[in-house]
Amino acid sequence: MSDMYFTEEHQLFRKSFQDFLQKEVVPHIDKWEKTGTIERFIWKKFGDMGYFGLIYPEKFGGLDLDLFYTVIFLEELQKVNSGGFAAAMWAHSYLAMTHLNVEGNDEVKQKYLAPSISGDKIGCLCITEPAGGSDVAGMKSTATRKGDKYILNGSKTFITNGIYSDYLVIAAKTSPDKGNKGMSIFVVDRDTPGISATKLDKLGWRASDTAEIAFDNVEIPAQNLMGEENAGFSYIMQHFALERLIMGVNAHARAEFALEYTINYMSERTAFGKTLDKFQALRHSIADMASEVEMCKEFNYTVVKRMINGVYVVKEASMAKLLSTKMADEVINKCLQFLGGYGYMEDYPLARLLRDSRLGPIGGGTSEILREIIAKMVIDKKEYKAKAR
Repeated sequence: MSDMYFTEEHQLFRKSFQDFLQKEVVPHIDKWEKTGTIERFIWKKFGDMGYFGLIYPEKFGGLDLDLFYTVIFLEELQKVNSGGFAAAMWAHSYLAMTHLNVEGNDEVKQKYLAPSISGDKIGCLCITEPAGGSDVAGMKSTATRKGDKYILNGSKTFITNGIYSDYLVIAAKTSPDKGNKGMSIFVVDRDTPGISATKLDKLGWRASDTAEIAFDNVEIPAQNLMGEENAGFSYIMQHFALERLIMGVNAHARAEFALEYTINYMSERTAFGKTLDKFQALRHSIADMASEVEMCKEFNYTVVKRMINGVYVVKEASMAKLLSTKMADEVINKCLQFLGGYGYMEDYPLARLLRDSRLGPIGGGTSEILREIIAKMVIDKKEYKAKAR
């Protein structure tokens, strides 16, 4: 681990978080994977330990730490071998809560951000729609102003924590005639009349609850608008850089976990009179994979460092997600192959890892969309700029 990025305090945090996960989370993972429900107590334990407040202001119960603590949080979550559990934790802490922290006023932060940090409330972010996918600008959901409230209609899909969350951060068109310049962000309580959710059955991420959510004439108090009306698209785009960087870090971490497990397996598994790690073809393949993991990890760390320094890293974060998720799928697939028949068995970690990893090139903007975004910046010289605060 490079001292360029991680201090002794970072390393102590990593060790304490590893111990916490082994004690409080790992014994429950198989159950949560089977039931598709993460029990409520673990959210509170995360909150009590401060894990949901790493980067958030002390005023609302956070720790106001640098982003490399988040990197450690993400990396260690991948090692419990449940992409669904990890996603539920980081989607709450870095998708829903990011909007509360940046766009919410003090009243919103006291009501939603503070209890989210303490683990007393769970949030979800509702952007993707059934007919839209990665096309955020093509959003169909509307929030029409009527007096001191907005009337929300529409639907969202693929929403992590979409069933069991206590509140929803929702994007909707407040001025549909303005296209992407007519979008706004709201925070809405789960028990508001007119909200219904259906749980989706997924290939992977089995522990997390992923939902399709419908809004039927949902009344939202005007004070639940976050930030400026019609500025929602710029808020979403601004936060996408962090989401994509998170998914890039997740990818290098799960690939590293798969590789470490596979190397250990190969050191113990014997064939034709010697352990698998002594066969040259396999050794060289491991060398290639280790190099790819290290290259992605180092790049992701430098992007985190640039983000800490205030650089708007939309291009670099898109590259991080594009390449790291592709690399992770390839590495995990090869690692499963090295385990032979055991790699295909559910008693070993690679089968679940393979399923969970497959979402990487899809969620948070597909690889195809990211390539077009990067191409616009590299070929067309398009510039994306952060919204002034």
